[in-house]
Amino acid sequence: MALPMRNVRFIFQFCRRYGVSSANAVRVRFAPSPTGMMHLGGLRTALFNYLFAKSNNGSFLLRIEDTDLTRKVPGAVEKLEDILDWAGLTPDESPNKGGQYGPYIQSERLSLYHDNVNTLLESGHCYRCFCTEKRLSLMKKDAIARQENRKYDNRCRNMTEQEMEKKIAQKVPYVIRFKYEPMREPWTDLVYGLMVENVDSEESYREGDFVVIKSDGYPTYHFANVVDDHHMRISHVLRGAEWSISTPKHLQMYKAFGWEPPLYAHLPLILNQDGTKLSKRQGDIHVEHFKDQGLEPDALLNYLTTVNKGFKGPTDGKTLKELVVMFSLELVNRHSSRLQPEKLPPLNRLHLQRQFSGQQRQNIVDQTRDIIESYFKHRLTDKHILTDHYLESIINWAIAHRISRLEELTESMIEFIWVRPSKDKILTLAKKDTSCEKVINGVKSCLDAVETFTDEAIKNVLKNFCKSQNLKTVHLMKILRSALSESE
Repeated sequence: MALPMRNVRFIFQFCRRYGVSSANAVRVRFAPSPTGMMHLGGLRTALFNYLFAKSNNGSFLLRIEDTDLTRKVPGAVEKLEDILDWAGLTPDESPNKGGQYGPYIQSERLSLYHDNVNTLLESGHCYRCFCTEKRLSLMKKDAIARQENRKYDNRCRNMTEQEMEKKIAQKVPYVIRFKYEPMREPWTDLVYGLMVENVDSEESYREGDFVVIKSDGYPTYHFANVVDDHHMRISHVLRGAEWSISTPKHLQMYKAFGWEPPLYAHLPLILNQDGTKLSKRQGDIHVEHFKDQGLEPDALLNYLTTVNKGFKGPTDGKTLKELVVMFSLELVNRHSSRLQPEKLPPLNRLHLQRQFSGQQRQNIVDQTRDIIESYFKHRLTDKHILTDHYLESIINWAIAHRISRLEELTESMIEFIWVRPSKDKILTLAKKDTSCEKVINGVKSCLDAVETFTDEAIKNVLKNFCKSQNLKTVHLMKILRSALSESE
C-alpha cells in the first residue's frame, strides 16, 4: 500500500544519492525462473534493469532461480540467455559468462543457503516444522469452510528442544520456517514512494510463519532471493509490481541477518489488450514468437518503452544505446498499461529504415537475400535478382511503402518481384486476350525509355500508354498483373 507523500521525486533522488556509495556500485539482476519461454513482461523487466545499470555505469547480472524443480523446463536456461543476447541485453555476469559472485544458478548454491539458514536457526529467527502435508491440507480445508484466512498456525514455533531432537532422531521430514511478524514501519519504493504493509487487512500475515527451506533441502523463492541478492552485492532490485507484496518478508529477513537491504523499485504491470495479466502460456506474447516473425530487436525493445514510460522524451526509433542515455527511473509511471500491438509494425519499419540508411545497410541486404533464397529456393531462375544492387532497390521501395518486416517480401501479391512468370502461363493468357502480347511489348518499350524509375515516372508511362492505345487502365492493369504474377 502506497502512502500519500508530497514529493516522490525528492525521495527518489535522496535514495539514489545516498543509497549507493562508491564502495557499493550499482549492481542489478534479472532473475527469471526456467519454467518456459520469456514473455514481454520478463523482457521489459530485463530491459529496465539493463538500462538502469548502464545509465549508472553499473553491472547487469543474469541469475537463474530454479529452486522449483517440478516446473523446470529442459533447455529453458539456454533459451533465456539466447533471447537476451538477441535483444542486445547481454549480462555482465551470468551462468554462461561466469563472474566473481557465481555460480549464477540457484540449484548450484545449496550449500550457501544451508549455511545461512543455520545462522537464522541459531539466532532463533527460524525453526524446524514437522507438520505433515496431510495436517496442512486439513487446516486449509477447515479455514475455507469457516471462511477464514488460510494461514499456518505456527504450531511448531514453540516446540521444545527435546521434542525437536526426538523428531530429528526419528528422521521425520521437516521444513524450516521463518518467524514472521507483520511489518509496521514503512519502506521506500523508488517508483511508488513510501510503502507500508496493511497489517490490519485480511491479506496481511495471511501465511503465518513462511517456509524458507523445503523438505527436499531446496530454498524457497523468498529465502534464496534475499541470500543471493546480499552475497551478489545487489544494490537495487527492479522487479514487477506483483512482487511488491513480498517486500516485507524480504526486509524482515535482511533485518534478521543484520544485512543492509538493496533499494527496491517495483515496475507497473503490463497487461493484455483486454486487461488480463500476461502469462507464459500465451504463445503470442513470447519473445521467441516476435523473433521468429522477423521483428528487429531494437523495435521490440522500443515497443516496451512505450508501455510504462521512464524516458526523457519520445523513444520512437531509438537504439538501445540511445535509450540508456534517455532512461530515468523516476519517470516510470505507477499505472498498469495495456499492450498495443498496432504500434509494433510502424516501429519495426522505422528501425528497418534507420538501419538501411546507416551502417547496417549491408546486413539488411544479406538478411533479405537469405530470406528470399530460403523461401523460393529452386524457383529463383534469375541470378540478377540476388545481387546487392537489385535487392537494395527492392528494399528501398518496400520499407518506404509496403512492408514492416523483411519476411513480408515473400508475400504472394509481390512474388513477381522474385519469381519470373513461366512462358506457358503467358501464352495461355495471350490466348484468352488477343491484345495481351501487343500490350506487354508496348509497355516494355515505353519503360525501356525511362532513365530513372520512380513511382511518378512509372505512373506517367502507364497513363500515357493507355491514352495512346485508347485502353482502359483497369484492362491494362489486369494484363500486367496476370503476366507478372500468373494470377487473374
